[in-house]
Amino acid sequence: MLKTVVVIHYHELWLKGRNRRFFLGKFLLALRRVFADFPSARMRQPGDRVVLEFGLDAPLETIIVRLKGVLGIAYFAVARSVQRGSSDDLDALCQAAWEEVEPLEFSNFAVRAKRSDKSFLHRVDEIERRVGQYLLEKLRAAGRSVRVQLDDPEITCRIEITPGPMLVYAKRIPGTGGLPANTTGRMVCLLSGGFDSAVAAYKMMRRGAHVNFVHFWGGGARPGESSVHVARALVERLVPYQFTARLYLVPFEPVQREIVRSAPERYRLLLYRRMMLRIAERIARRNHAQAIIAGDSLGQVASQTLQNMVAVGAASPMPVFRPLAGDDKQEILALARRIGTFEVSEEPFHDCCPLFLPRSPALYASATDLEEAETGLNIIELTKKAVETSVLERYSYAGGRVERVEAAPAVVSTAENSVGQLNQQKD
Repeated sequence: MLKTVVVIHYHELWLKGRNRRFFLGKFLLALRRVFADFPSARMRQPGDRVVLEFGLDAPLETIIVRLKGVLGIAYFAVARSVQRGSSDDLDALCQAAWEEVEPLEFSNFAVRAKRSDKSFLHRVDEIERRVGQYLLEKLRAAGRSVRVQLDDPEITCRIEITPGPMLVYAKRIPGTGGLPANTTGRMVCLLSGGFDSAVAAYKMMRRGAHVNFVHFWGGGARPGESSVHVARALVERLVPYQFTARLYLVPFEPVQREIVRSAPERYRLLLYRRMMLRIAERIARRNHAQAIIAGDSLGQVASQTLQNMVAVGAASPMPVFRPLAGDDKQEILALARRIGTFEVSEEPFHDCCPLFLPRSPALYASATDLEEAETGLNIIELTKKAVETSVLERYSYAGGRVERVEAAPAVVSTAENSVGQLNQQKD
């Protein structure tokens, strides 16, 4: 049995100039954490790619699945490893290339070589010509009607001459792309439990942001429908992209009842969202985050008209990123399926926002309208109490496993009551 060798090409790191070392360091750290449970794995960096070598018993399917979730990978390939050092290096490359392409269906092909080890005796053009001619003769001898096509071929047999073994591969597997995890700053996401907010968080993670989560939950849920279990499951699906995450669980019903008691009915939903932003901002500053993520899609629901989004956003001086603003629902659902959050968000749960929902919500509110509607609310006290009664859970991922630390008070001094309320909501 041969060792498994994977060639990884990264995405945008070559654009980073003087910062390239920082981004590459984060990328390599991510690979080490993803395969922390593979003690025999070895990593090399020949040129502008990464080569991972695994032991004889390494499960290939597991390796492929994990690599598809590593941010920053443009594509990767399972390669044939050819030992070098003999006078028959080109013959060995020809044989490995034939074994690689012979099972594939195609009508035209090309051979591309790259030599990161300049001590190799044969030039790149010589390697490509020799291997290409060998493959063409073998394919035609097998009765296959194929030709060489250098521009946009159906398949490309790639040969990489590294300081270690020579590598040959023809099947490239697309990666996630984007920037390596935890390279562009910290953000906090308003995690509802629905499809949109989880996808919004993922899109910012893919741009290198480290995302923590704030989930607002309400009372009155029937057993099995609590939104808390959905929020937890979503974080567990998302944390492998960035390896650590915090989830703040905020009891929101007391805030809603104050809004219902003191504010006009038509503005309730927008005032809920303004309070969520204020609470999330307070939590974000404690986490040294610089922005908030919301899953709003322009025009999708009544609270997400342009006027309402602007009016709600005015409640917080912290920037609010809305990465789904220009996406329609089908685009959002397609991405949710691809990243594995669709099945979680599809589960039934009790969302806090529909509680005391207005019969006719305002569609075109202004910031001034909402500020006037809030005059009967003690904004500072409501925000402070919500933060103090929140519960913090920590998540970490390494070696294929997600671990969650049990609920603990986000603010030790005053959160005991919230822990008790939360436990009543658990399944």
